[in-house]
Amino acid sequence: MIAIQFFEQPARLLAWFYSFTHNYIIAISMIAFVVMLVTAPLVLKSTKGMLEMQKLQPQMKKLQNQYRGDRQKLNEEMMKLYQEHKVNPLASCLPLLLQMPVFIIMFRVLHGLSTTVTCSPDSEGKIAAVCGTYTDGRKMFSPQYLDHSTALYKSLAGQNEMLAWGLDLSRRPYQVISESFGEGVVYALLVVALGVLYYVQQRMVASRAAVSPSVSPMQQKLMQYLPVVFAVFLVFYLTGLVIYYMAQAVFRIGLNFYITHRFYKGEESLGRVAQRAGDEAREIAKKDGGGGGMFAQAKREMTAAKDSKPAPSSTVSKRVTPPKNKPTPATGRSAARPASTGKAARPDGSSRSPKKK
Repeated sequence: MIAIQFFEQPARLLAWFYSFTHNYIIAISMIAFVVMLVTAPLVLKSTKGMLEMQKLQPQMKKLQNQYRGDRQKLNEEMMKLYQEHKVNPLASCLPLLLQMPVFIIMFRVLHGLSTTVTCSPDSEGKIAAVCGTYTDGRKMFSPQYLDHSTALYKSLAGQNEMLAWGLDLSRRPYQVISESFGEGVVYALLVVALGVLYYVQQRMVASRAAVSPSVSPMQQKLMQYLPVVFAVFLVFYLTGLVIYYMAQAVFRIGLNFYITHRFYKGEESLGRVAQRAGDEAREIAKKDGGGGGMFAQAKREMTAAKDSKPAPSSTVSKRVTPPKNKPTPATGRSAARPASTGKAARPDGSSRSPKKK
């Protein structure tokens, strides 16, 4: 019951917007704007925290070099550094963590608006109220999470379309495209427009990263094109959800303009200072023999581990083949035993031949 209330409150807000707009697209866009207003302070705080962290990169790099062999001491010194400068390393993660719950809530609310029931002769209760006189097996909307007295519920109950500006928001773009290519072109262009908005948004973020680089070029490219790939997958979701993300992308572009103006304007701005700190940290990393990234650190540790291994001791002597036409050096008993020449050796060192019988 408590879980249902998480969906009822956004649905109630959506119904309130619809009560004076009487347009599904405008109502969905307005609720996307409300979500952005709620999350914008967190985004601003996380951006500032990320730049503050980047200002500390030279000092962090020096600590890493100083306590490279003592991870516990390194963690203690890093925590002291964070506390001294009042920096929270986890602050930039909060907006990312909020995206998934918000997605789940909006997904359920928009799907709840177009929940269908099958009208049959034996329909009873709420189904019969929605179906009315229809008993031929057709499917009708029975909206969830809405008060039955709201204008939004009354406009959807007993219908099988959610039309706004010629678009059926209850259908998925790929379904419309598979049924009628001519009609589905509009839905396909809607998804393409969302991809373009995501691309513009990420280009703005990438331009700020060029001023204040904190990730590798490969990671920047991945972050730039990953949202575009996400937009392509929305072809399998409700068109109403595509509208929601389009409105959110437009508002987020405006927020990025504000972030650029606030944090990156002027040589003494936080973004410019963070850039110079990042450059200094990279120079320290180069003098240390590599970058400060995760893969560079792992490579250095592997190299150090490899160099610290003792050289394998040779326990088996290798057989050396003597050069041709040279005597083989005697070893063992053969070296101690005098060579037999057929002559008996005298005590004075001279030899004599054995007597013939």
